[in-house]
Amino acid sequence: MTIALPRMQRLPQAERGITIADFLVPIRIGERISSRARHIALVLLGTLLVVLSTQLVIPTSPVPFTGQTLAVLLVGGALGFRRAVLSLALYLAIGAVGLPVFSRGGHGMEFVLGATGGYLVGFVAAAAVVGRLAEMGWDRHLLGSIGAMLVGNVVIYACGAPWLAVVTQRSLADAIAVGVAPFLLWDAVKIMVAAGIFPVAWWVVGRRPGER
Repeated sequence: MTIALPRMQRLPQAERGITIADFLVPIRIGERISSRARHIALVLLGTLLVVLSTQLVIPTSPVPFTGQTLAVLLVGGALGFRRAVLSLALYLAIGAVGLPVFSRGGHGMEFVLGATGGYLVGFVAAAAVVGRLAEMGWDRHLLGSIGAMLVGNVVIYACGAPWLAVVTQRSLADAIAVGVAPFLLWDAVKIMVAAGIFPVAWWVVGRRPGER
């Protein structure tokens, strides 16, 4: 017996897998380049957005306040599952090999394996989850968009807090106290900003899905 989850998939078959990034490239330009080149360009733009978001940082120990989670949510929702994963994996890779693209100019495998490494891995996982939900249409109305961004943020914490506890030899409760609790209000603002952008963007491009 199969148990259906009708509210998870929010789009008709013809629209599944389409995200707002598929409308970011002007038609005249899109007609002149291959679909592969277009996908690569979007992946690189996603990586660039996350890199630029590291410039917004308020130093705190052991986890700083940054704009990265907002960028991760935006990249996930805009690019969809595969492109978002590639974009964040590329971000993680170029930082791991030595480019100073992490918060506070961090770089190298020692940073990836350090106290905040779990959050970096969580970025990839969150982008994947938000991207998949966007492909299912969650980002086309405000409540669904909020839900997708909230789930993505929880994924980041679920990866980051246990990793922080292990690396810093804290209890999980202590890791949550220093690596989650202080950021809840800041992240709530970022979730609302990200969640609000997508329904507006869909309205602008003229794609009005049916009622959920």
